[in-house]
Amino acid sequence: MNIREVKVTEVGPRDGFQSEKTILKTEDKIDIINNLIEAGFPRIEVSSFVSPKAIPQLADAESILSKVNRSSKTTLAALVPNSRGALRAVEAKLDQIVVFLSASESHNKKNVNRSVDESLQGFREIADIAGKNNIPIQGDIATAFGCPFEGNISPKKLADISKEYEQMGFKGVTLGDTTGMATPVVVKDAIKSIRDKVPGFDITLHFHNTRGVGLANVMTGLNEGITDYESCFGGMGGCPFAPNATGNICSEDLIYLLHEMGIKTGIDLDKIISVAKKVENLVGHKLPGQVMRAGHRLLSYSMDEVPTAVGA
Repeated sequence: MNIREVKVTEVGPRDGFQSEKTILKTEDKIDIINNLIEAGFPRIEVSSFVSPKAIPQLADAESILSKVNRSSKTTLAALVPNSRGALRAVEAKLDQIVVFLSASESHNKKNVNRSVDESLQGFREIADIAGKNNIPIQGDIATAFGCPFEGNISPKKLADISKEYEQMGFKGVTLGDTTGMATPVVVKDAIKSIRDKVPGFDITLHFHNTRGVGLANVMTGLNEGITDYESCFGGMGGCPFAPNATGNICSEDLIYLLHEMGIKTGIDLDKIISVAKKVENLVGHKLPGQVMRAGHRLLSYSMDEVPTAVGA
């Protein structure tokens, strides 16, 4: 492995908040996003331009983008499901549009009520709107490493969809591990298939830690030369339209691991730990992140804080 720097995208304001039963106040979301910008994230998924009826937790996308403290160092991205959402995104001056479909027909139907081919056709309309307004597009593939309804996903299908994305002018693809079904072997096969069919196409990896192997999958990605990852503060998040879709890999845990390996991210670990703790207070329940509780590896304590063993 010869990677010196990695780009980490924070998806909490979208993937994290969409799974919460409690709808956070818009001003609290804006405060969190401002904190993330200050922490140094190069890219943040701030919301989604889906119908408020589908995901009421993300109904305030326009308000957030109009009030957040933008920085030239941070790209603000959001999910866009259709041409109507694309027009809303243009009006809100979004930095980057993210389109999404599922590799499996069944989950795509459940998630957006379309076939995969129908989703691809709709993306061409979005690409046209984005192109006229000079907004770049990233293409996501959900259930990329397995589907809770269909099981295994063929790496060839991921490569075929990635080729479609390339032909539409997208610069890269994000492989989403919607219900944490990825394993190192599956991840390696997916990367190879895409590289064989679409050489030079940017690949971003988005893992969930449902089965406890999220960071092991990151290590596989690093060994394959992948330098773009998505994660969520506190390890929260999950798709509302998939069974057993628990949290993303945790931003603090990922950044801690990378920094300990000597890999730069440009992100202040202490600040993202602070954000995770703030979000935990806002949502009112414990988050699964570990570094947010344990702190740095070399965090020092006073001996006076620890009791001496009885009889010592």
